[in-house]
This record gives sequence, structure tokens and C-alpha cells, in this order.
Amino acid sequence: MVQRHLQENLLAALHSMPVVAILGPRQAGKTTLALHVSGLTGKKTAYFDLESDADFNKFTDAEAFLKRHRDTLVILDEVQRKPDLFRLLRGIVDERKRNGEKAGQFLLLGSASRDLLQQSSESLAGRIRYLELSPFSFSELQQAEGLDFQPEKLWLRGGFPDSYMATSDTESWNWRHDFISTYLERDLPQMGVGIAPNNLRRMWRMLAHYHGNQVNFSELGRSLEMSHPTVKFHIDILTDFYMLRQLPPFAANLKKRLVKSPKIYLRDSGILHNLLNVSNIDSLLSHPGLGASWEGFAVENILSLLDSRWSFSYYRTATQIELDLVLELPFGEIWAVEIKRSAVPKPGRGFYEACRDVNAARRWIVTAGTDRYPLPDGVEVLGLADFLRVIADSNRLTK
Repeated sequence: MVQRHLQENLLAALHSMPVVAILGPRQAGKTTLALHVSGLTGKKTAYFDLESDADFNKFTDAEAFLKRHRDTLVILDEVQRKPDLFRLLRGIVDERKRNGEKAGQFLLLGSASRDLLQQSSESLAGRIRYLELSPFSFSELQQAEGLDFQPEKLWLRGGFPDSYMATSDTESWNWRHDFISTYLERDLPQMGVGIAPNNLRRMWRMLAHYHGNQVNFSELGRSLEMSHPTVKFHIDILTDFYMLRQLPPFAANLKKRLVKSPKIYLRDSGILHNLLNVSNIDSLLSHPGLGASWEGFAVENILSLLDSRWSFSYYRTATQIELDLVLELPFGEIWAVEIKRSAVPKPGRGFYEACRDVNAARRWIVTAGTDRYPLPDGVEVLGLADFLRVIADSNRLTK
């Protein structure tokens, strides 16, 4: 199942830029997407997986090897394993540009964030476009599956293709259990992360209980017998490899004392549920972390639709006046978003106060239901599916 909008964006990027990078977590489908779209470019394609010893060794003399692949779209998978390539690619791209060859030269696939791949952003500035591939999202599955789409299945299992498409909840659970073990014991060490797997597993489980809240680094450090900087380093590593999201606090010159720590979410709800030992929908619906799980699921699906022109944050004061999301649209309008599992939400006084604080032009309460109706003071209640359509319509209108 190929994400249609990313397929279109990737094809357009390959027709306009010499280097394109698809970044996202392991097992999200980057290779499948790249090989599918490369067949639509009309160019000869060469694929190399830098996790394969045989392919990695071909790049011992990378310059000579790549010069043999002129007029070819070269796909380099797990490119973070050979960061010295980025400087070399700059020279090759510039040489080919002088000879009239411009777009569609290299397609890089990586499991590390753009920030972690700073070599590429420094060496390939003006020559590279970044695209992010997330696991399956609510919007794309609803479009692909139509009336057969089961939102609770996606929420429980998460969006990793092998987990979502497993033949049963038990098979999905087993895939996620194996994914977590492999990620901690092999993948992160392979990518140069020198953290003991047992320590990282303990932290990951504890972060699952912080899901949807600010992390007190000192408190977490005491529990794990780690220093404050070590805890923050571990969290940043999981963020760089697309396992965690750190939602920044709203920043404005208000006469109120605002919380300044980021909120932490495990980006995939299925991974969260494994770490919380939630194996089926009945267990999830009775779990004390139900509300936080739904909030994180909604937040991740909303943010996955935003393009780079949007800004997003959360709002919370020292007196616990808060908003789950503050969205700033490309033309500067601010939306206040509160996420509720209940289909009959009752916003409190704090919600309205927070809306005034951030000067929200539109005020939304996003639920797990399907009803859509107005409340006083310009508030609109709607289900997640409807709100995602509102986001998609706004993207189209502002292009």
C-alpha cells in the first residue's frame, strides 16, 4: 500500500531536485515507496542497501563507483551508515549540473532525522529536498479502505505496515514485540548509538507512562539512576530516530508563567500499547492511559498532515490552563485544539481562557465520535476524521 500524496510529492521532487531524501522510522515502508516511484520516473535505477556488507563494500572507492552510474537514479538505503557520502555527492551533483544533468540523480533513504544528518544539510544545501514518511495514517487508510476502514484497529496496532496488516491482534503484538527488541539490541547500536539496550528498554517503558505529559528529567533520572543530561540525551536519540515526538511549548510574550518543557509522545500508538502491555481493544478501553493514548494518536495523525508552512505547539500555564494543540496556519491564523476521547465533551473555563490567551481565531474540540456541532463562543466539536479533512482542505486552500 503506497501513500498516494507522498508518491506524488516524491515524483515531483525527483523531477526538480538532483537529490531527494526520504526520512522516517525503520519498517515504515521507505524502500517500498522508493522502488515503486523510481519505476515511474522513466530513468534507469540502481539500488544499494548500505546495511548489506556486499553493497557497503562497493563504496570503498565511492567516487569511482558512483561515476559509473551516470544517467541513473541511484537509491542509497540506510544512508546514515555512510555519512561521508554527503560531501562526495555535492561534488558529483555540481559536476553533472555543469554538464546539463540536473534532476533525479540520487534518492537517499534514512532512518535518522534531518537534524542528525546535518552533514547532508550542510554539504547539499540547495541541492536536496527532504520528505518524511510516517507509518500508515488515519487519512490514507480511510481513503484506501473506504467503508472497511477500522479506526480502532489502527489505534490499537499502530501504523507500521507489518503490524497493521497482521492476520490477527496476536500476530500484530508479536511483530511489535520483536520490532522493539531488534531496534534496541541491533538497529540503534548499528546506527552508532552507544546505549545499553537494557537501559534504553527501561527508559522506553517509563516514557510510555509519561506519554502525553511533560517529562521531569530529574525525576526520571533518579528512577533510572541516570544523570539529567544522560536522560535528555537518550530522549533526543529516540526523537532523532522517529520513535518519540517532543511537542514544543507555545512561545509568546504573555503576562503568564508558561510551562517550558516539551510534551512527550510515543509516535506510534501500537508501540505504546506494547510497552504498556495492552494487547487488545478491550484492555485498551479499560486502561488508565486510555485518554493519553487517544490524545497521542490524534496528535500524530493531525501533525502528519501539516506541511512545513504550519507551526504547532501546546499551551500550558503554571496554573494548568492548557490546550492540547496550538496550530498556526501558513497565513498566521491560530487554531486552538482540544482532544477528547468522549463523544460528548464539556469544555471547562480553562479551555476558553486558553483560547483567549493564544488569540485563537478558531476553536476546535476533536473527539473519537462522528458528530459535528457548534458550542458557545465559536467552539466546534467534531470527530477526528472530520478534523483531518479540515486540515487537508486548509492545505489545499493555502497552496
